[in-house]
Amino acid sequence: MASTSFFPPRPSSTLAEIASLTKATLVDASHAEHRITGLASLDEAGPMHLSFFENLRYSDELANTRAGACLVSERFEGRVPSHVAVLRARRPFHAFVAYARHLYSDALRPHTGIGAPGIAPTSVIHESAKLEDEVTVEPLAVIGPDVEIGAGTVIGAGAVIAAGVKIGRDCDIGAGSHLQHALIGNNVLMHPGCHIGQDGFGFIFAGQHTKVPQTGRVIIQHDVELGAGTTIDRGSLRDTVIGEGTKIDNQVQVGHNVTIGRHCVIAAKCGLAGSLTLGDNVALGAMVGINNHVVIGDGAQVAAMSGVKDSIPAGERWGGIFARPTRTWFREMLAVRRLAEGSGADTAARPDDDRDEGRG
Repeated sequence: MASTSFFPPRPSSTLAEIASLTKATLVDASHAEHRITGLASLDEAGPMHLSFFENLRYSDELANTRAGACLVSERFEGRVPSHVAVLRARRPFHAFVAYARHLYSDALRPHTGIGAPGIAPTSVIHESAKLEDEVTVEPLAVIGPDVEIGAGTVIGAGAVIAAGVKIGRDCDIGAGSHLQHALIGNNVLMHPGCHIGQDGFGFIFAGQHTKVPQTGRVIIQHDVELGAGTTIDRGSLRDTVIGEGTKIDNQVQVGHNVTIGRHCVIAAKCGLAGSLTLGDNVALGAMVGINNHVVIGDGAQVAAMSGVKDSIPAGERWGGIFARPTRTWFREMLAVRRLAEGSGADTAARPDDDRDEGRG
């Protein structure tokens, strides 16, 4: 099969140009005019590729790389093979990303590439909807009554924007997404299949489980990004709020009345139960589950696959099931391991009489 890239090749750059863009230092100026045509990992790079190194785990890959140039800190530049041009950077990966963003700016937003800019003839837009200039509505999208959409926003193919939803400027609403009862800020990126503003899971759990009306909204502030398949329930008595600059990974569930602060990072498959609060700059690892009404303080971090039933003070790091401070969690795991190893040795040292019962 012929090699296929969904991002077209860009003009090549000299190492001098890359050094200027990334604020790196080209150690050997004789390489200044060497041209780079793409990016690659150390083990896959060739003479026309730029790579980076900042983790000793990949020392063998660095030693054997065929890359044309490598971004590396001063501490490790002596490990770079002599045939590789060295770009010294204080934070190599940050510098690598800066060049990658320059090279592939169109990979930063979830465009589908379906259809041309403008309003697709197969889309359905209610006559009372208000769309500013330069809005793109892709094929088969549906825009309901009294919707407002700001300039530069793209509504993906097959998306449904229900009555009264407000979407700010320069947003991308992924294909197949569904928005209702929601107010969306500027520069909000939603990857395909997001579902925003549906009922929260509210019942009186007795007998036939009486449903509680969910009459709140979802408010998503500026510069939020939502991964594919993320679900955010609307509030019941108060709004569900996602704070400015927060980044949420794929397949995350956010329950009703949840408040998420600014610049939080929430990894894949987390489940946030109703009426809990995350402060600013909170980080949740993948598959974290948090009980309702819990408060996670500013800057707190929770390790992947943890279950949180208690509130976490600001700035602390917790993990485990049920989550507790990581130092306590690690000590407990070490104690259990030592206990298990000791029990195993005792068991191996003595005969198991019960096991032999009934044998003739």
